[in-house]
Amino acid sequence: MDSIDHSRHGLIREEESVLVVIEMQEKLFPAMAEKEKLLENVLRLVKFAGIIGLPVLVTEMEKLGNTLPQIMSELKGIQPAVRSEFNCFGSQDFASRIRELRREVLILAGIEAHICVAQTALYAVPSYRVHVVSDATSSRSSENRKVALERMAQGGVTLSSTEMVIYELLKNSGTDAFRQTLRLIK
Repeated sequence: MDSIDHSRHGLIREEESVLVVIEMQEKLFPAMAEKEKLLENVLRLVKFAGIIGLPVLVTEMEKLGNTLPQIMSELKGIQPAVRSEFNCFGSQDFASRIRELRREVLILAGIEAHICVAQTALYAVPSYRVHVVSDATSSRSSENRKVALERMAQGGVTLSSTEMVIYELLKNSGTDAFRQTLRLIK
């Protein structure tokens, strides 16, 4: 049992978190800045979620194709929440899935940072602790991504990196989960 109350100090814990992968879709992904790094980090997060049993929600925007097969192959049985709204919470399907999970921390990754990720994050701030994984999100232009991250931070969103999220959720190095995760990091 943990002797430290991590959440009281802004640290995230598995039992209160959900990973939300936004619009990593076939028609949109090729236009992203630094897309190789983006995909690498989203895949790390998704694989890590599988190691520790972290719930994952995937969203898709209508008419942008399927979520990349590399991601979906790691998420057996997960059906994306398909929507037309930029803010994921505009979708009743997405909103009800989040409510059913009863998690307080949203860990957001995906695209585009300045549209769907930002609108979802900023909307969620009053009700959730929101962490945007800065190196696992992108936009068509680096400038839009930069402005989005600044605006989200000003709006109360916590910016994290892939490794920050992974190590906060792991908490210590003496576990099988840590040993399995090392393969993702190295």
